[in-house]
Amino acid sequence: MASLIHGSHSSPPPWRSWAWRSWSALAAFSILLFLITASTFSSLGVVLPAMVKEEHWSWTEAGLGFTLLGALCGASAFLPAYLIRRVGVRAVLLLGTAVMALGFLCLSVTRGLPLYLIGAALCGVGYQMMALIPGTHVLAAAFQRRALAFGVYFTFGSLGGVAGPWFVISFMDATHQQWRLFWVVQIVIALVVGALCTALVGSSRWLQETSDETDAQVAASVATKVYRSVRNWTLKEAARTPQFYVLLAAYFGHLLCGVTVASLSVAHLTEHRISPAVAGAMLSFESLMGIGGRLLGGLVGDHVDPRYVLLFALASMVLGSWALSVADNYPMMVLYAAGTGLGFGLTALSVTVLLLNYFGRAHNLEIFSAVCLIGAVSALGPVFGGAVRDYTGGFGLAFQIYAGVIAVVLAAAVFMRPPAKDAAPQADELTEGEAVGLVKKAA
Repeated sequence: MASLIHGSHSSPPPWRSWAWRSWSALAAFSILLFLITASTFSSLGVVLPAMVKEEHWSWTEAGLGFTLLGALCGASAFLPAYLIRRVGVRAVLLLGTAVMALGFLCLSVTRGLPLYLIGAALCGVGYQMMALIPGTHVLAAAFQRRALAFGVYFTFGSLGGVAGPWFVISFMDATHQQWRLFWVVQIVIALVVGALCTALVGSSRWLQETSDETDAQVAASVATKVYRSVRNWTLKEAARTPQFYVLLAAYFGHLLCGVTVASLSVAHLTEHRISPAVAGAMLSFESLMGIGGRLLGGLVGDHVDPRYVLLFALASMVLGSWALSVADNYPMMVLYAAGTGLGFGLTALSVTVLLLNYFGRAHNLEIFSAVCLIGAVSALGPVFGGAVRDYTGGFGLAFQIYAGVIAVVLAAAVFMRPPAKDAAPQADELTEGEAVGLVKKAA
């Protein structure tokens, strides 16, 4: 085994090297995130008008499905982590593929609201099982330059967000609005890509051996200017540090801003006498800025303290959310799109890397899953925004409130430093259930 890892005797052929496995895993997970993002969050909102028209739903009923998609994606975060520890990444990917395909099947055959809601909920659970949790777990184990790997991975997810609506529009136009057929095609895509990713990820043996090598490399580089913990914190220990809750709040803020901008920005801008075409173009520009932000963050995140990246990202979201609240001209719209786009893309990346740098890799699966739980709460952002619109006659106040929330997180992040090495409690001072309870209480 040592010869395989360290090359002490003979180098393995290129097609059998661990490096090849690592890059193939990155490629597989990146393609998977691209396709399932394009098929779920970026597609459902575009397909919904045709579904509403044929099924005679109200928009309140239709919107509930989108809320369930986001809420179940966040609320199910611990499920893939639990299963990965027990049956391995490959089994979880296959199970997630089956859940996602079943969700698409429900959407394709729905003849009423119940199947639609079940399908949306299953897609949320399947998304979490196929994407962020197993993806970040494997990439953290396979790459020492984690910011670069995560930058590539999240960039492909953003590209899926851009490509999804265009694919839906083209498909629906070509098939005369056959939305049921669209969901059937997504079943095939999910099955093919899920199986391909499972095959390319590598065995549990490979994951264990490459993670050991990566941990040794990271430990040898702790003297660099980018802080990396020399110990592995458990979720129980991490949940007792203020740094964990600052990062949790940052992740919450970026999801709250992102989902609300995606769902309400077009309606908000059109109420300010901006044409729907221009408002939609601004949303696409915002997505492109998110892509650029994640790619840039991946390039610099291993050389610059990710905390500075997080500060820039949060400040961008504050500025962008405020600009959106008052936008009625091109300069303000560009400022909103650039600010929220860069902030959304960079916050997810910087929080993911900081969790690893502050608390280590060994228990990151549980720690990152705990942070992802906050997605269930952030899914209520559009609901709150709609309530503000009904009460005040406009969406502007909602975006200003969100800017204020993120500004508070920014202030906390300014004073955040790496957790003290001796600050962690003994493992028996806090149970796993108590740690999860602290996360839910914070939400």
